[in-house]
Amino acid sequence: MDGARTSKLRRYWDRSAPSYDRAMAYFERFLAGDSRQWVCSRAHGRVLEVAIGTGLNLPAYPAEARLTGVEWSGQMLERAARRARDLGVDANLLEGDARALPLAADSFDTAVCTFSLCAIPEPERAIAELHRVLKPGGTLLLADHVASTAWPVRLAQRAAELITVPVGGEHFLRRPSAQLRSAGFDIAEAERFKLGIIERLAARKAE
Repeated sequence: MDGARTSKLRRYWDRSAPSYDRAMAYFERFLAGDSRQWVCSRAHGRVLEVAIGTGLNLPAYPAEARLTGVEWSGQMLERAARRARDLGVDANLLEGDARALPLAADSFDTAVCTFSLCAIPEPERAIAELHRVLKPGGTLLLADHVASTAWPVRLAQRAAELITVPVGGEHFLRRPSAQLRSAGFDIAEAERFKLGIIERLAARKAE
């Protein structure tokens, strides 16, 4: 992806930052359920959250988790930092691109990405980076909206992408789990619900 497109998407998410929490509250009430808790309760040790957004996962992590968060929207990251301060959460928050993480290889016990691979350009590069920074035996935890198991819903998702992809880079027909095995992960636990629209899973990097 060229730099102009990347800059456009960053500006879009900067503009979306003030309304992001309200939009996600509606989405989670009707579709995502307890997916944040499902993901974050399984995190342990040194934890990396990629695309931390405004920090909506922060209250759900175990107290002992040592958290690093990466986000490419500066406006989102400011809100995450404010939320961390308000919650008393000690988190190392960095501005960066999921496709080229500014972090050492084999350095995290857990990597988390929730409702973000749908909008990260070139998600296969982000998945490769998540694999790189995890320690051997480390855990990858994902939750996202994906292509539905019901064809009428997939048609609606395809129609929505005609607007959401050019405007904000958000895809509804992706399914990141399909790329995990080729990236070196073994899926240990997976669930789909709401007509297959929501998928959450735990995978492990080979030791």
